[in-house]
Amino acid sequence: MMRRTKIIATLGPATDDPKALDELIQAGVDVVRLNFSHGSHQEHIERAQTVRNRARAHGRQVGVLVDLQGPKIRIDRFKSGKVILEDGARFVLDAALSKEDGTNERVGIAYKQLPEDVNRGDTLLLDDGAVVLWVEDVNGTEIECRVVVGGELSNNKGINRQGGGLSAKALTDKDRADIKVAAEMRADYIAVSFPRSAADVQEARDLLRAAGGHGGVVAKIERAEAITNLEEIVQASDVVMIARGDLGVEIGDAELPAVQKRIIQVARTMDRVVITATQMMQSMVESPIPTRAEVFDVANAVIDGTDAVMLSAETATGKYPAKAVAAMDRICKGAERQRSTTAPERRALMRFSRADEAIAKAAIYTANHLGVKAIAALTESGATPLWMSRISSGIPIYALTRHVETRRKVTIYRGVYPVSFDVTTTDHAEVNREAIDELMRRGAVRDGDLVIITKGDLAGVLGGTNAMKIIRVGEHDRASQG
Repeated sequence: MMRRTKIIATLGPATDDPKALDELIQAGVDVVRLNFSHGSHQEHIERAQTVRNRARAHGRQVGVLVDLQGPKIRIDRFKSGKVILEDGARFVLDAALSKEDGTNERVGIAYKQLPEDVNRGDTLLLDDGAVVLWVEDVNGTEIECRVVVGGELSNNKGINRQGGGLSAKALTDKDRADIKVAAEMRADYIAVSFPRSAADVQEARDLLRAAGGHGGVVAKIERAEAITNLEEIVQASDVVMIARGDLGVEIGDAELPAVQKRIIQVARTMDRVVITATQMMQSMVESPIPTRAEVFDVANAVIDGTDAVMLSAETATGKYPAKAVAAMDRICKGAERQRSTTAPERRALMRFSRADEAIAKAAIYTANHLGVKAIAALTESGATPLWMSRISSGIPIYALTRHVETRRKVTIYRGVYPVSFDVTTTDHAEVNREAIDELMRRGAVRDGDLVIITKGDLAGVLGGTNAMKIIRVGEHDRASQG
């Protein structure tokens, strides 16, 4: 059984060994994430090049996603490395304090505008909510707080304001420099941290295009404001990522499951790709097997229709990166066997704005009702297989294209598999025959199977898909005229 849900794995020290990287690819990773919050530009460039070389050696395509750091809304450092805060104690966040001079009474903050964004009565959550502070007063650079929930607090932990409302811009000067590097390495996607509106996403896209990059833009939904502006952010993006760490802290963990389901539903309805991320298999940083709760978490995201599930520390710094991917692969396949993930959707109010979109949706609807075994979508940009993948189906969609960038782009689309295929003739019957032969060579179809082929009258034209052909394997030499 081919897995439809895609797996994203974060690269890091645990995967720098070539053997570990080979094991990750063999375990089934589809896209790798380069976290630009850590490491140098050169390290990331080398990792991207290495993973592409190793994937090619294994006969695979693996996409590359660059995750921008975004604004550093976090505390600075303590003299002793960490402190213990007692419930009820007074604690000050001081924008004027030196970076290394934190004590159990006060600590510096990297985001110097924080005193302007908070008021008496606000609740601040540190270290993903492990420490909770209530703001008593703001005096110049000092935010005077009372500890509501104490505990251990160490260097550089994140700060969230309950309910959102921090004014930090999504893109920093570091992000702008990093976008140029992402363009140089021909990243397939860049992820924007903490966007609040469609304008943040569009700014990243404009910067990427100006730098010569052609990758897609991922909006990380991790602010309360992003939920308020969800539809416009989804519309402006190619992909949305449900970044459940900061999002859960800002809106509250009890609200997170319903919001996750809503984001997946909105993204799919608006023909966008969606990634579910953060602590999906956190226990596997140290353990070779996931917890039952983690199994259910991954499976529920798959059943809800997520395109991809993402691993972070599990593969970047964990002890068992390949086992984490293998476990996720196993869970995804199990969830995909459930009827609810393959039942065709009804979109009675669906309207099409382009001919290629109409062909794509018609093809997947036909395939779901005709017993088709595979769909071969001849594509330039990847748009046709993307549209197909928005409607639930258990039928594999093969994106046949000569463009390596397109093959890498579709690695994140649910149920879509990249195939290197070049159209060298204007004879439509010959093109059909070659496409079917390619699927047969891959073991995707056999004699007697029905296959749908979508393509354009003119090869090499973006958005030119205007034809759908239904062919029975074994009869394709004579049945594929035109």
